[in-house]
Amino acid sequence: MPSAQKFALLSVSDKTGLKEFAGQLLTQGYTLLSTGGTRKLLREAGLAVTGVSEHTGFAEIMDGRVKTLHPRIHGGILGRARDHDVMQAQDIPPIDLVIVNLYPFEAVTENDACSLEDAIENIDIGGPAMVRAAAKNHARVTVVVDPADYPAVATELAASGGVQDSTRFMLASKAFSHTARYDGLVAAYLSRRTSDGNQPTAFPDYITPQYQSRQELRYGENPHQAAAFYGESGTLPAGIAAATQLQGKALSYNNINDADAALECVKQFTRQPACVIVKHANPCGVATADRNIDAYLNAFTTDPVSSFGGIIAFNHALDPETAAAITDKQFVEVVIAPAFSAEATACFASKPNVRLLQSANQQQPAGSLHFQQVSGGMLVQQKDADRVRRKDCHCVSEREPTEQEWLDMLFAWKVARMAKSNAIIFAASGRTLGVGAGQMSRIDSTRIARWKAGDANLDLEGAAMASDAFFPFRDGIDTAAEAGIKAVIQPGGSMRDSEVIAAANEHGIAMVFTGVRHFRH
Repeated sequence: MPSAQKFALLSVSDKTGLKEFAGQLLTQGYTLLSTGGTRKLLREAGLAVTGVSEHTGFAEIMDGRVKTLHPRIHGGILGRARDHDVMQAQDIPPIDLVIVNLYPFEAVTENDACSLEDAIENIDIGGPAMVRAAAKNHARVTVVVDPADYPAVATELAASGGVQDSTRFMLASKAFSHTARYDGLVAAYLSRRTSDGNQPTAFPDYITPQYQSRQELRYGENPHQAAAFYGESGTLPAGIAAATQLQGKALSYNNINDADAALECVKQFTRQPACVIVKHANPCGVATADRNIDAYLNAFTTDPVSSFGGIIAFNHALDPETAAAITDKQFVEVVIAPAFSAEATACFASKPNVRLLQSANQQQPAGSLHFQQVSGGMLVQQKDADRVRRKDCHCVSEREPTEQEWLDMLFAWKVARMAKSNAIIFAASGRTLGVGAGQMSRIDSTRIARWKAGDANLDLEGAAMASDAFFPFRDGIDTAAEAGIKAVIQPGGSMRDSEVIAAANEHGIAMVFTGVRHFRH
């Protein structure tokens, strides 16, 4: 659709790089149309810009709610070659470029002080309409919603005076993703509230979680499965999605899954340096100590065999002594820490395939809901954020735990909540001694934990045991007692609790109930 005058419409909340891009459009002969804050910014920069009201002949009304919803705007965006006569008769010049991004609804509503009225006022109407119209008519119109795309568009315009078909198509796809995400944010916010602004439920009729592509992966759980990694959308990335890779080959699906388990486990420990070694999403060794090196060595000693090819996470910056010990003692896939000293990083230089991940925002919660896809649907639950403290527990045995047994039980409990069910953890003095997890019966997990400890030549005499769920029979207690366990922490709640408590009393074991179960599948 030829036109003597070329128009570009600019209306953005994210003004990054806008002045430079607008200046480039002027050099290409475009007339700039704009509104509100965008128009003010461009004029203050000394750029020639025409107000939308001047273009339409219709003043903004209703405090700016109605300004771009006008035939001279939308006709200019949606017009095709076949519409030339209509556009000429109605004096509607074609608009070739639409540079629009939307009101900052997400940023506004993330503020705890945001009222329902403030949220509603930040629901963009004209912006999505223009973006969708331009994306629909991408055969002629270029739509840009992301400032990161300004340079590429400017380069193509400078080279040929126009934008390639493939680029317009890509930008249109991105634009529809932009509006879909925006609509999802609005729907999610409103569906969790009532008209008075209260939040009645975390589970509305429809859920529209938002995730943004971070990278394609070499493959999924197995080489024949394609895979990619998406980060939860938000202003502050958290969890494994916030980690920065400093070294090593590309992360795999399993690397990320295991690294997530390791990071979630290690961040429970805050008072002392802690080390967690994970294999197949289960902690196979966990320890705390006054130094990273001691925490690592104790965690590694729990199960040196399973630690081979594992993921190692720390809650303190990694030092060169610990880094040297890791490279000397084992093959490792990933090492995670809040920071790495220059000397520690240098220790891994001889192992270029080892991935080093610097975990930002380690204590930042990563979302409140957990999603598990099943065939034809999705299971959604609140994340298991419960943290059992000593005052939450009650002793059910004849013998009260000693102070050291309390420390050992609570340590073991933190590990048990991160191991796959059925989970049994043996621990003492801030370190794991045996881990049994992912078994179909609790007694099997107990036997495995005991076998693992024996295989590593670790003495269980006087140690504590944690169980992520109740013991259905006394056999788990009997087996633990044979191994030397003297304190047990478990949820309780079995029909046979009295039999289990009796077994503990027979063996002189101190037992406490938490009242909280930590199944993890």
